[in-house]
Amino acid sequence: MTQLSPPKYFPTKYWQTLSDGRIQCDLCPHHCRLKNGQKGVCFVRECQDNAVVLTTYGRSSGFCIDPIEKKPLYHFLPGTPVLSFGTAGCNLACKFCQNWDISKSREIEKLADEAMPEVLAVKAKELQCNSIAYTYNEPIIFMEYAIDVAKACRQYGIKSVAVTNGYICDEPRKEFFRYMDAANVDLKGFTETFYKKITGASLQPVLDTLVYLKKHTNVWLEITTLLIPGLNDSSAEIERSSQWILDHLGPDVPLHFTAFHPAFKMLQTPPTPLETLKNARRIAMKNGLYYVYIGNTYDQEGSSTFCHHCHRCLIERMGYQLTQYNLTEKGHCKFCNTLCKGVFQDSPGTWGAQRKTVWINNI
Repeated sequence: MTQLSPPKYFPTKYWQTLSDGRIQCDLCPHHCRLKNGQKGVCFVRECQDNAVVLTTYGRSSGFCIDPIEKKPLYHFLPGTPVLSFGTAGCNLACKFCQNWDISKSREIEKLADEAMPEVLAVKAKELQCNSIAYTYNEPIIFMEYAIDVAKACRQYGIKSVAVTNGYICDEPRKEFFRYMDAANVDLKGFTETFYKKITGASLQPVLDTLVYLKKHTNVWLEITTLLIPGLNDSSAEIERSSQWILDHLGPDVPLHFTAFHPAFKMLQTPPTPLETLKNARRIAMKNGLYYVYIGNTYDQEGSSTFCHHCHRCLIERMGYQLTQYNLTEKGHCKFCNTLCKGVFQDSPGTWGAQRKTVWINNI
């Protein structure tokens, strides 16, 4: 019989008992060491009866139908709607968090909407969504819920998208991404100092995730870097990061440079100038990356896709609206037949820029 109500605690498996009696969570590189009743850095994985459990299984902060381009994913089912949801908590402590009211929440009561995996999969099908996105907060920390939703959705041909910081250990990384079809990974900066001081984490595990996704899975990968004035937006850092992407991932992984807007603990930091974003795009393309985009601000050229061979426009975007589409059903340039890497349908979707809030409840 299918369970309809979310459990208070859901069992997890990536943990171990230490010699001092504490329980170590091995989901992410924080390796939180917990006594009974204590929560990890993420706040949603808790030690109960000498085991780590998930406290947000089946509960969400809300559901919305978004354009897939908002994730951002520009080379994955363009123009189609994606059912998006998150829970609460995060395993990073970014001072610039744009979704801080969700990701930093320590109130499970904020999770007002309920949906067990089967219910959610059926609803996504009814809403005619091509995919479902685990987003708003970090999906890695509710991986058991996300995986079960992904399994249920596969029965209906609905693909799964992870919008993630990539901060995860080796074994859970393999399991989590086994059920994902696409991922946008936040590469928040390119120095250990930035990661330590601004996010409370470290860079190398994120780089490991990027390499794993590109070289060892069939998950469609795109990368986003939020450029913050004075912290991670120098030309030298953009040179290093884009060169690393080229050397380790190849030229065809789309890279999104997005604008920072004052939020959370960085309200005094100014917004990112458009010229900073354009400069970053120029550097990355000069270094050989084919698909480099500008986001969180309006720039039609920086949000459009161009053929890396003949340089004609393949997908023109005005915000999240597709205004030109010049790819064949196989993803080739209509002008010179060069392949544009991605996951494309025979024709683009027509969802456009609309965003629709939906309620999904088990009852």
